[in-house]
Amino acid sequence: MTELNDVQSSLDRMKIHMELRGLRPNTVSTFARCARRFLAHTDKAPADVTSTDVESFLLDLVRKGRSPRTRNVNLAAVRCLLGATTGGNATAGIPRAKVPRRSPEILSGSEVALLLAATDSPKYRAIFMLAYGAGLRVSEITALQVADIDSKRMLIHVREGKTGPRHVMLSPRVLEALRAYWKAARPKGPSLFPGRSRSANPGLSREAVNRVLLGVARKAGIRKRVYPHMLRHCFATHMLETGA
Repeated sequence: MTELNDVQSSLDRMKIHMELRGLRPNTVSTFARCARRFLAHTDKAPADVTSTDVESFLLDLVRKGRSPRTRNVNLAAVRCLLGATTGGNATAGIPRAKVPRRSPEILSGSEVALLLAATDSPKYRAIFMLAYGAGLRVSEITALQVADIDSKRMLIHVREGKTGPRHVMLSPRVLEALRAYWKAARPKGPSLFPGRSRSANPGLSREAVNRVLLGVARKAGIRKRVYPHMLRHCFATHMLETGA
């Protein structure tokens, strides 16, 4: 039986390992949650874990109806936990679940126009324009700083991209939305979209963006399940449809 102190010690070691690897905060949080669930399931110290224990954990997820993608995230978290704490190889022979490929549902051009027209807040209109007009992820948008907007060269500096820093094109329409937001809000400090002043994270939370987007979609009469990353899918698809 594992002691609470042993569990926390293993999770702390895993967190250090992930931070040294440069994993994103969301990944660190998700992996830690999965690892804690795995340790509770096995009730063993990481050094005593076998491949049978890992298979039992994953099989339990299958029987609970968890998706292949979710099971693969859990497997990756267990692999990270064992690598960080014991250097063990208990997951080496366990294959990833096959994830069925499917095209994501997207909004049409007219639906995007309805969504933007229904967005009264200059702040969130600028955020949705960055997702749709520049193809940014919501985590990249909330991490933007004022200095990242280069209106002279018409570029956006994405500091915290999924694959590293990069520059993306800044379209005139996105710049127009950003200027309207700046005129209305004049955010103080380096963060372009600051969150609550009492929060440890100076940037806006992704949960806040998702909540507002859902409300705007309902207001616009859009019946599809709308989420921030859908706007990024729309950006790519509509670019392809116009010959990019």
